[in-house]
Amino acid sequence: MRSGRRLLRWASGIMLVLGAGHLSLLALFAREDVTGWAGRGMWAAVPLVLTDGGAGKTVESLRNEVTFWAGPGSFAVPLVLLGCLTWHLAGRGVAVPAGIGWGLAAWCALGGVLLVPSPFFAGTVAGALIVLAARREDRPVTPATGREPSPRSA
Repeated sequence: MRSGRRLLRWASGIMLVLGAGHLSLLALFAREDVTGWAGRGMWAAVPLVLTDGGAGKTVESLRNEVTFWAGPGSFAVPLVLLGCLTWHLAGRGVAVPAGIGWGLAAWCALGGVLLVPSPFFAGTVAGALIVLAARREDRPVTPATGREPSPRSA
């Protein structure tokens, strides 16, 4: 699991950088909107008032909603949490299921295609690393050496 652990640590690092970087850039570029939430309350970010197809929205409220859905309402927070979980599991020697890697890679590939140019494609690397780590975990270990059998001896 030594190399699988390393792969999972790299995958979690990529996820943490992507998620935290996304939130940090949002805080830099939309500082006024984010700090306004402190004064007006978080509920002011996405008002629950129904309007007639958006015609009743002001530019400020639309910008405020876009800021919310690009920041704390985006996938950046769950991506950071998934990165932390992957880091923790790698430290304990627990394999992350390959399905998580496939899902992350597919989601990031689709997002990268839709939002070109985008750092979404770095997430496909994290997903691929999780899949590789899961495959290495599935390989048999010989009891005598505690290592994977070489292709010649199998």
